[in-house]
Amino acid sequence: MAHRSASLRYVLQDAVLSSFQLARTSRNLCCSGARVSTLAVAPTPRQEKNARITEAREASLIGGGEARINKQHAKGKLTARERIAALVDAGSFSEMGAFVQHQCTDFGMEKHNFPGDGVVTGSARINGRPIFLFSQDFTVLGGSLSLAHASKICKIMDRAVAVGAPVIGLNDSGGARIQEGVDSLAGYAEVFQRNVEASGVIPQLSLIMGPCAGGAV
Repeated sequence: MAHRSASLRYVLQDAVLSSFQLARTSRNLCCSGARVSTLAVAPTPRQEKNARITEAREASLIGGGEARINKQHAKGKLTARERIAALVDAGSFSEMGAFVQHQCTDFGMEKHNFPGDGVVTGSARINGRPIFLFSQDFTVLGGSLSLAHASKICKIMDRAVAVGAPVIGLNDSGGARIQEGVDSLAGYAEVFQRNVEASGVIPQLSLIMGPCAGGAV
């Protein structure tokens, strides 16, 4: 037993000594300007997922891109997110559906996909009171309404009715997204149905913030 303990001690001592020698050699090489090769560590699945989420979030925050935002500002108009920030209590906005994208593949639409799909939706407070709202983003495909876009609006309207809170719509849209055809019109049907069901139940407010057309009026 004593022999085994002594052997194990010698093995551990050799391992520690080797580690110190390796570290000293690496430090000397670095000080002398020599290159020390290192093995690249592959990202874990969680890290890859977090990176994709971060990338999508950054894309959703800039809507249609800096060039279109600048064009919006040049017309004296705020962006969808800037309008929300100006309306609600500071720090109270909680976004929903930031990563939603349309599913249309007709007319090359798969090449024009933006996280959020042209509308910012969520809950917030105004003067301390809870509200739900949506703000259409004209920098993303002219703020046009797709089926996914409509589903985001319907979701916050359903929640507003459930808790008895007002719903506010900041409209800045060219109307139905014609590339989606009847799917877009079906989206408007869902929104209008909720307008009818919520009438007399909760306050519904609409603000026309741009050249709205069709169902966006």
